[in-house]
Amino acid sequence: MTVFCKLPGILLAVMVAACSKSTTPTTPPLPAASNVYYVSNEGSDIAPGSAGAPLRSINTALGKALPGDTVLVRGGVYHEKVSFPKSGKTDKLITLKAFPGETVRIDGTGLSIIGKEALVTLRNVRFVVLEGFDVFNYTSSAPWVNINGIVASDGSSDIVIRKNRIYNIEHNVAPADGRSGHAIEIIGNTAVPMTNILVEENEIHDCNTGYSENLTINGYVDGFVIRKNKIYNAENIGIDAAGGYAANPVPAFNYARNGLIAENELFRIDMTTGPIGGVHGHGAIGIYVDGARNITVERNRVYDTDRGIGIVSENDAFPTSNCIVRNNFVYNCWRAGIYLGGYLNYTTGGTRNCTVANNTLFQNNREKGAFGEIEGEIRLTENCFDNTIVNNIIYARPEDVFVHKYTATGSNNTIDHNLYFTTGTATWIWNGKPLSSFDEWKKACGGDAASSAAEDPLLISIQLPDLHLQPASPAKNSGILLSGDLLGQSDIDGNSRVVNNKVSKGAQQ
Repeated sequence: MTVFCKLPGILLAVMVAACSKSTTPTTPPLPAASNVYYVSNEGSDIAPGSAGAPLRSINTALGKALPGDTVLVRGGVYHEKVSFPKSGKTDKLITLKAFPGETVRIDGTGLSIIGKEALVTLRNVRFVVLEGFDVFNYTSSAPWVNINGIVASDGSSDIVIRKNRIYNIEHNVAPADGRSGHAIEIIGNTAVPMTNILVEENEIHDCNTGYSENLTINGYVDGFVIRKNKIYNAENIGIDAAGGYAANPVPAFNYARNGLIAENELFRIDMTTGPIGGVHGHGAIGIYVDGARNITVERNRVYDTDRGIGIVSENDAFPTSNCIVRNNFVYNCWRAGIYLGGYLNYTTGGTRNCTVANNTLFQNNREKGAFGEIEGEIRLTENCFDNTIVNNIIYARPEDVFVHKYTATGSNNTIDHNLYFTTGTATWIWNGKPLSSFDEWKKACGGDAASSAAEDPLLISIQLPDLHLQPASPAKNSGILLSGDLLGQSDIDGNSRVVNNKVSKGAQQ
């Protein structure tokens, strides 16, 4: 389940640490630009683009930029749909960047949208960087359009989308009229894979994306890193690595693969804030791997969302496979904390050969699910095969479900070395049958022999909450050692995951 990346040129140093799962990947300074073109609200598009005689339009400046050049945009508001017209080269990126210390807004107010459009488009380009912009106020009340903040597509590779703020991207129609859009969409819609995609340190909030998501990786995307982004106040899914949604006409190309989703913060992902919630309630997911393969989800903080993290499939022919969910804090979600399987009575794809290890789950399931049930801190629905659930701390509400396996479908799932705790009467459910006794649970599931169900994990604070461990916690150094590929090198805080050949349960070492 190692994440493989192909990393030529300048992006090798940017992404290699993430691909090898190192602690804190660092980005070296970009090479000196051959030319710098300046853009300003006071500029003119017949000017040379120097600091003293800037251009007026971002697109005009990009049209002049050659490999190795940088376009610096001075503070102000720019009403234009921006598109990269050409590629850079290895070690000679084309960089579009906000002027340091100034707020540069790409404002979609009043701009038209026909079909599918974005305020910033990267189509069939390579070795380009987009950094530091506000991308906002792109809205529509027209049925069946698809409105987006930033879209990368058509085989674009070796791209960096960094430190942008995307908000008020809104498709303000009823669900029946195709309410849809994205803040950022990476879509592999050709026979050429999109590779070396880095999306980091962006802030996404207050977007009305309807049935779509806020940050999406879909189709033939092979090798990506999504890290250190903050996503909040969303009416649907926060981050989605997807497969099986007709993004690509060739089934073998139609799923995202070989990616890392790390160190992101997601909160207030709440479907009930939009019209779709009237049908589905709290049905969204903070981080969602849906029909994708070989994805690692680690060291994220997901809280106050509908559901926390899902490695689920909505499509029959695209099981979510060979994924790792590890070292995450997931807490105070409306429904399930971590979710595996196919949708009940809907799909048969399921979840296969995935690992859920060393996560700390705290008091999720604030409301019941769509069938009037408690979904569970860990939820397993249809067709879960060959999955491993170990070393997790599961701190449940007084009336909660630790693990809820809904049906008899699926097999060969390993559950062990977990720490369960509640101050109340939480239960387990196996193949639809509630079990209030830990011994009954172990017999039913055929596992958890080395787990405990009565020890307080001694979290720093259950009021704040602070899910770090007190020094005397029984979770300390009590986990099972897995291979390095499964455990990862770092805990939630970036410290060594294994110390003196021991690993703690939960996300913190």
